[in-house]
Amino acid sequence: MNTPKDPNQLSRRNFVKNTLMASVGIMIIPRFVMGGKGYTAPSDKITLGFIGTGKQARGLVKGFAPKAQVLAGADVDSKKLALFRQITEKLYADAKDQPQYKGFTAYSDFKQLLERKDIDAVVIATPDHWHAVQSIMAANAKKHVYCEKPLAHSVEEGRAMVKAMKRNNVILQTGSMQRSSRNFRHACELVRNGYLGDIKEVLVNVGKAGIVCELPEQPIPAELNWQQWVGPAALRPFNDVLAPPVEQDIFPNWRNYKEFGGGLLSDWGAHMFDIVQWALDKDKSGPVDLFPPDGKDYKTLTMVYDNGVVVKHEDFGRGNGVRFIGSKGTLDISRSFIDSKPENIATSIIQPNEIHLYNSDNQHQDWLDAIKSGKPPICDVETGHRTSSVCAIANIAYWLKRPLKWNPKRERFIGDREANQLAKANINNGWKLK
Repeated sequence: MNTPKDPNQLSRRNFVKNTLMASVGIMIIPRFVMGGKGYTAPSDKITLGFIGTGKQARGLVKGFAPKAQVLAGADVDSKKLALFRQITEKLYADAKDQPQYKGFTAYSDFKQLLERKDIDAVVIATPDHWHAVQSIMAANAKKHVYCEKPLAHSVEEGRAMVKAMKRNNVILQTGSMQRSSRNFRHACELVRNGYLGDIKEVLVNVGKAGIVCELPEQPIPAELNWQQWVGPAALRPFNDVLAPPVEQDIFPNWRNYKEFGGGLLSDWGAHMFDIVQWALDKDKSGPVDLFPPDGKDYKTLTMVYDNGVVVKHEDFGRGNGVRFIGSKGTLDISRSFIDSKPENIATSIIQPNEIHLYNSDNQHQDWLDAIKSGKPPICDVETGHRTSSVCAIANIAYWLKRPLKWNPKRERFIGDREANQLAKANINNGWKLK
């Protein structure tokens, strides 16, 4: 027979139990509920550092602040760094719900920024020749990475970046923001779902291939550490075409020269060839044959994919953009327009049971969300690498002026040692890809 329990004891136990349950319940109430509408606790905000604070970075910071806390920036140009700091601090001062902002620290050496344990991720907006080294060092420091396009300066650098992100389990977003544009996504969905029929040919209008830098030497400005700007590239004399003063407020033309970029073929190509890869479902592949213009059979650079689709680097008279040519019609897409022949193709509505591509309306927020969820962002490291590889091998075809065969699985040219050498990284001055 069970002995009756002391009613007072039961009451005390229930009190303790109910108190514990109540306290647990309070702990799991979402912070935005407790803090009021729009409130975000400091611990919920990803902390960022910027590596490179020039014109591109000054635009990017407006996209990340105040969604994240931009705590630091690093640049080899002290004037650009000072302006970036001023812009960043004003963004948080003007924001209404940012009393928790921790302030901004400026560094002349990006390695100091990477040493900070309170920074979760970095935004890399340096010239192309720096992307791989800095991204890999950031990954090794367990920082997530947003890296501007083109992701890599060579095929080997891009593959090294893929390996580094996977090895360190960090999220990289490539700054190919056209993938977060409704019109570009719609164009790719139209192609994927067969609205144009079988794709026979694609025309991509972007600028020219990279050229050798032969700019004359100029005096180095006092605010610039030129040797650090050159970094892993071969050291050459300063010229302000490569690194213009902050007062000019222009995008610098280092991108035209093969030592630091890949010409507009890579700079704008990283946007437009990226859309081609997305539309053709080739984000993990690339062309298999490349034919440079020869004045006979090939008037423009022509690349052929393993499914027979021909992609030409050709001006079709409408500015930077892409033209898809299919058996049922054509579709033109750029940042300014999306239209087709016949007209009803471009305005078609993708049905619920058809292919729908990754929907991101904001490249920056998509990366921040991916960091929190651990899921790949819209333009992850493999995708960015494959697109920059298309640009890199297209440049090589122009430079060598002969047909090339590319193996996208092995990421090597077939039977061409010179071409394979050009696909490798050219890292100098003690910097490394590891």
